[in-house]
Amino acid sequence: MVSHAFSQVDVFSTEPLRGNPVAVVHGADGLTDEQMAAFARWTNLSETTFLLTPTDPAADYRLRIFTPGGELPFAGHPTLGSAHAWLAAGGTTQGEAPVQQCGAGLVQLRRTDGRLAFAAPALVRSGPVEPALLGELVAALGLGAEEVLDAAWVDNGPGWVGLRLESAARVLALRPDHSAVPVKVGVVGPHPAGAECAVEVRAFCEPALGVAEDPVTGSLNASLAQWLAGDVLPASYVAAQGTVLGRRGRVHVETDEAGVIWVGGATRSTIAGTVDL
Repeated sequence: MVSHAFSQVDVFSTEPLRGNPVAVVHGADGLTDEQMAAFARWTNLSETTFLLTPTDPAADYRLRIFTPGGELPFAGHPTLGSAHAWLAAGGTTQGEAPVQQCGAGLVQLRRTDGRLAFAAPALVRSGPVEPALLGELVAALGLGAEEVLDAAWVDNGPGWVGLRLESAARVLALRPDHSAVPVKVGVVGPHPAGAECAVEVRAFCEPALGVAEDPVTGSLNASLAQWLAGDVLPASYVAAQGTVLGRRGRVHVETDEAGVIWVGGATRSTIAGTVDL
């Protein structure tokens, strides 16, 4: 058994305990896959991450990301929270901002207005949702088929399908049958003009993942922006997420002059110590 530095970081909220926490284990090169998976099940957070030495010389650190149900190639709030923890522990970058290596490849980060942000990774699957699968999703979420204004695969690694509804109020009113959700699905609807946030987002996961609803989701917001920003939604906007769960997530989406979508938010260390694994 070896002691490792440990951090727990709250992501996507400026208010304490109102974002999405990620557990971060530092110096995890000596841990086995089984140890990582077991610790992720034990924390029972939506994601637990492990910081390792990079194998790509262009990266500053390598990250492995686990849910209670298994490993993910990429996830957004763990990317921001782990970058925060790595920097707070004295990590130094080769360039102006960290470059993360993970299962999805290299992820560029930056800091703007005091917030960390990541460049949205390319979608690995896009396009229409199969009618049978869409029918399962509509039924699981308690929707009428006519309520779905648009649907698409928006998968940047975790496996998201996106559904667009007519309003934030309808998104907030959803009471899904979590046991019937067949794949990870993100639902988005607009707030009224002039509201603090442009849209409300919710993220529902299939039972095997071990997380019924993710409080605030960077990967989903990134892929929804790639789908909708500059067309249905503004090129840059703020999304609210976690409201139904008692959180106050705020996800900042910005499209730069080169067309790169950056997804960011506040990060705050809430726990620091050691863990014996």
